[in-house]
Amino acid sequence: MSSSASSVDALSRAAGPAAAVRAKPRLSPLLQWRLFVLNLIGVDALMLGAALYLAYSVRFTVPLPLFQLDVEPSFQHYQVLAVIFTLVWLSIFAAGGLYRRQHLLGGTDEYALVFRSIMYGLVVIIFVEFLRPDLVFARAWLLLAGAFCFGLVALGRFGLRRLAYVLRRRGYFLSTAVIVGANDEGRRLAEQLLDGRYSGLNIMGFVDEKVPAGTPIVRHLAALGSVDQLEEIIHQYNVTEVILAASAISTRNNLLEVFRRYGVSDQVTVRLSSGLYEIITTGLTIAHFAYTPLVSINKARLTGADRLLKLALDYGLAIPGLLLTWPIYLLIALAIKLDSPGPVFHRRRVMGVNGKQYDAFKFRTMHIDGEAILAAHPELQAELARNHKLKNDPRITRAGRLLRKLSLDELPQVFNVLRGEMSLVGPRMIAPDEVAMYNRWDINLLTVKPGITGLWQVSGRSDISYEERVRLDMFYIRNWTIWSDVQLLLQTIPAVIRGHGAY
Repeated sequence: MSSSASSVDALSRAAGPAAAVRAKPRLSPLLQWRLFVLNLIGVDALMLGAALYLAYSVRFTVPLPLFQLDVEPSFQHYQVLAVIFTLVWLSIFAAGGLYRRQHLLGGTDEYALVFRSIMYGLVVIIFVEFLRPDLVFARAWLLLAGAFCFGLVALGRFGLRRLAYVLRRRGYFLSTAVIVGANDEGRRLAEQLLDGRYSGLNIMGFVDEKVPAGTPIVRHLAALGSVDQLEEIIHQYNVTEVILAASAISTRNNLLEVFRRYGVSDQVTVRLSSGLYEIITTGLTIAHFAYTPLVSINKARLTGADRLLKLALDYGLAIPGLLLTWPIYLLIALAIKLDSPGPVFHRRRVMGVNGKQYDAFKFRTMHIDGEAILAAHPELQAELARNHKLKNDPRITRAGRLLRKLSLDELPQVFNVLRGEMSLVGPRMIAPDEVAMYNRWDINLLTVKPGITGLWQVSGRSDISYEERVRLDMFYIRNWTIWSDVQLLLQTIPAVIRGHGAY
């Protein structure tokens, strides 16, 4: 890595817009994060206190059948307990990493960590009560406090996260980064990380041995120089994150050299993309054979507790939802029958887990002679073969167009959920002839159940390209948590109301 700083200056000028940096904030990155954490502690303390007070009000003042109100609780006693329990939970938050930078502004994992910390706090308090019989409080108050604490703390952190996203547009809470490797994997990484609001990164450009400096790569990003010039590039742009596209590293020695120089550095964090492992989203297991560690591929993406949680979410919402909405089914069936001849339901043959095919139920939205109608429009046949969707489909009935706009045609898929063929949230279901379009990603797609809604649904639906739909499906599978399912269900409501991309 020997090159003059002046050569990098020349490269930065050649890079043009790729070298454009956001307006530099007045506060240093370290001070930004310290102020954010201090505010976060304050918000957590405020929310914990509010939750404990709300639990007191519900337990002792709301006339519910489950609670006995013939007691005279000491408000001062519960005030003292609230202060102590707030300090206990704040300490557990700190010990659990909820104030560490790597756990902040990172998605639903933060909420999962909040939930675990609240549970740990409840266990600690109950254990202390067992050891100290003189510690008296209503257990219903504590259980209510736990539920309210999670809800309000999550809400407070959600609000701060939204504020941080706004500030990131102005250059705050961002880490300057370069991507080593301008191949296909490096380009995909850049596309995914370019939105600094969510990635927390200000991507400066690419470092690649085979691409001349100044060559445009992705959008406004260009090549900044070669791997030999990485040290100078880091100093030139004040880089704090070096992201290695694993498939772009030409030799093992180059990879080891980068980690040797920056792997233990306090100023630079080196991150390696998952490369081949990104394709295998089912997870890996290490087993020892004759003291030799070997990696094997798990055969299913969701197992054990994760599978049970997802099943509980599916059946816990699908069954009550069906019981509440059955009158809507009757009204839709009547509208379909009055609008055009044909059956009420349509069966679509699609791919399920492990490649097992099944019939996905939908309300019929097309004329029964749809193929004959489409035969008169060869240009639409080409569009359908390319995107598996038509923006202006002459086969759709009047009632069907409204059903699709409101996504009501997908309501019968609740029966597929109850039959164990689908989930409420999952990747987009595809027909057998679409599998080839997923290329190497199909080995991941078929490891989880398709979903009625998913990341593709809340990200533009049919208005996004097919390649983007594939990428969103893979992102969902690779990063699944029960919290992401809950978040996507909540985001589906405004997405359906807006109706963007629904046709």
